[in-house]
Amino acid sequence: MGKRKIWEKLLSADRLGAGKAPGTPERTAFQQDYDRIVFTSAFRRMKDKTQVFPLSKSDYVRTRLTHSLETSCVGRSLGAVVGREIIARHGLQHVESGDFGAIVAAACLAHDIGNPPFGHAGEDAIREWFRTSDLLERHQFTPAQRADFERYEGNAQGFRIVTRLQSPANPGLQLTSAVLATFTKYPRPSDIGTDELDGKSAKKFGFFQQDAAAFQQVAWSTGLIERIPGTVWRRHPLAFLVEVADDTCYLIVDLEDAAKLGFVPYKDAELLLADLAGSTVNGGRLERLHDPKERLEYLRAKAIGRLLESAASVFLENENAILNGEFDEELLEQSPIAIPLQAVLRLAKETIYTARPALEIETAGFEVLGALLGLFSNAVEARAGHGRFTTRDRMLLKLLPTQFLGHGGEPDPDPYIRLLQVADFVAGMTDSYAIDMFRKLKGFDLPT
Repeated sequence: MGKRKIWEKLLSADRLGAGKAPGTPERTAFQQDYDRIVFTSAFRRMKDKTQVFPLSKSDYVRTRLTHSLETSCVGRSLGAVVGREIIARHGLQHVESGDFGAIVAAACLAHDIGNPPFGHAGEDAIREWFRTSDLLERHQFTPAQRADFERYEGNAQGFRIVTRLQSPANPGLQLTSAVLATFTKYPRPSDIGTDELDGKSAKKFGFFQQDAAAFQQVAWSTGLIERIPGTVWRRHPLAFLVEVADDTCYLIVDLEDAAKLGFVPYKDAELLLADLAGSTVNGGRLERLHDPKERLEYLRAKAIGRLLESAASVFLENENAILNGEFDEELLEQSPIAIPLQAVLRLAKETIYTARPALEIETAGFEVLGALLGLFSNAVEARAGHGRFTTRDRMLLKLLPTQFLGHGGEPDPDPYIRLLQVADFVAGMTDSYAIDMFRKLKGFDLPT
């Protein structure tokens, strides 16, 4: 198959579960996807989900919502730059560079939509609770089902949200296959890991067992390359651009946030961003800026611009290898700015991500999420006949929305789905809601 045909397949506008998307020139199918994500409750809840500094009192600091919006802006620009060259190279018909940008922007907008409360510490808390609980021992789960819980992953939860949990009657948002494939940076299930597969796309997993058939349909629609037939695929090429947009925003913007909160000296942040921006910095303009905050904002914009230029160059240089499934690395690691970028990453790991306020709240998150998972899991298990069903369990079931129960408002008879639905409920909470429910259910903050 020629490259033109490959790209036409990769840009599939087929909607999962709904056939061909009827976009218009004024509002394409991919732009519709972006809008569908914006109007979801799961997207709105990211305003109260941790980015780096949990429950910050500062109205300046980014949340998952603002991070996702910024990432989508960066992704749109990067996608359009790459798209313009791809269209010219292969003579793609009825495709605009803006289509590439819209696909990447929509995928970026949703890239963190599955993150539980308390950031990545929330994922760790959910994994640890299931690993130490005896619930997984009670049932005859398949290795893949068990791995879904023990290796719980926000990326897989995100795929689940946009294809199943939001608008469950559809089911899901019925996004285009191109956007869903671009969204899925890790196109593999939970039970096949890095000991069996190499490459960046195998570092995590992208869908739970209940949702494997949905991703299989997406993969076939977009023509993704199979690594293990019907089970593991190579990334959609545009997923590499989503990764760049995310990494660019969280590294550079987290550095900016940390400086404004006082965790990193302004001068140190300036030097790091100046190294990233390189010759794109206008020395005269920078000298005219005296406010440290304005200097940082200027350098941040220049650094992001250079990162995108470098990433686009690496992508286009390696297009053949990417389309053939032979390239599976981070684009920025292959660029000339890899060394200054590593300096930012080292500072982030040593200073920003270990800041005391972040660690305190994230540690508390283990207690909060563990308690909520325990309470609601025990209630649905007892109702399903695995234990004594108490009056308190009955009350807890009334607090569990019917969306996270089976038919008739009862726990699902399938124990895998039953526990997955409890995880859906807890993972979907905002930081504040999780803490508030924890305090009330534990009797620390009684309603008056």
